[in-house]
Amino acid sequence: MMRASEVKIMWVVGAIAVVFLVCTSSINKVEAQPQVPCYFIFGDSLVDNGNNNRMASLARANYLPYGIDFPGGPTGRFCNGRTTTDVIAELLGFDDYIPPYASTRGRAILGGVNYASAAAGIRDETGQQLGGRTSMNGQVNNYKNTVSQIVNILGDEDSAADYLSRCIYTVGMGSNDYLNNYFMTAYYTTSRRYTPQQYANVLAQQYSQQLRTLYNYGARKVAVIGVGQVGCSPNELAQNSANGVQCVQKINDANNMFNVRLRSLVDEFNRNLAGAKFIYINAAGVFNDILTNPSRYGFTNTNSGCCGVGRNNGQITCLPYQTPCQNRDEYVFWDAFHPSEAANLIIGKRAYAAESPSDAYPYDIRQLAQV
Repeated sequence: MMRASEVKIMWVVGAIAVVFLVCTSSINKVEAQPQVPCYFIFGDSLVDNGNNNRMASLARANYLPYGIDFPGGPTGRFCNGRTTTDVIAELLGFDDYIPPYASTRGRAILGGVNYASAAAGIRDETGQQLGGRTSMNGQVNNYKNTVSQIVNILGDEDSAADYLSRCIYTVGMGSNDYLNNYFMTAYYTTSRRYTPQQYANVLAQQYSQQLRTLYNYGARKVAVIGVGQVGCSPNELAQNSANGVQCVQKINDANNMFNVRLRSLVDEFNRNLAGAKFIYINAAGVFNDILTNPSRYGFTNTNSGCCGVGRNNGQITCLPYQTPCQNRDEYVFWDAFHPSEAANLIIGKRAYAAESPSDAYPYDIRQLAQV
């Protein structure tokens, strides 16, 4: 039987333990706050997370086996699991993934919105043969609507401007302007009107205006994501590679011309726009490292889709309820055009925290969140 003094001591110790647990819980709660108040995403099918689901468009992925490895199943993501921006959102400390513009209302927009739309391009006509989609201009207009709502929620424009200036923006456009425009000669005349260098300049000029509009509506911390190795996708290997292994160099060369212009735009914005903090993410460089050193990352297949039809599983993309490969983490590509979740994890992590000096310029997203 315990003496009164022993009971008292145990009560004090217990009380201290409770206080410690409460304090620890509070500290952990503070530490779990995201590094920035909101995250806004602009792009195409590489990061679309459901905006195309209700469109009369062929560019949709709201069916199995898309989302086979994503919690809750298919969402409209063109992947077996997470996209690069999902990975970035996790690394920024957000508890939930950034929701699609199509279904986000009220105060939920304060955490950020994903405007990305499959088949979208910098040019309005890009991807039109696939049906409804929202181009970069359309996404910018949707962002303007969001800004108006944030002004109403916060009460005035100054408060909204201060709030938005602390958010992260990622913008990844241009792939479809090549894949579903310049090199789709049966539908578009752009390749007959412009040399690859001229087209890169025209695209960069249009993009510059769109990015400047984002700046005019409050964006300050902007990560511009370059075009990846489009010429290495299973679809291009299936259609335009002699051996189904060698990347289509003319496409990658054209993409690189555009990427060089993007890096120059970053310098231009940082030099000429007050308070601007733009960075460039070298997605092509990261992807080239993956393709060049696949075993380093655990990949055994770099030129076929895990899910698809025909040569390289790339002539027709993943069909509804098709059975995909079982070893998905060993495939760089999920379908005819899009990386697997395993590849997206690498790209997202290196965009957030550069592994090589060439991954990001002048610094990475982690530093962008801190400036």
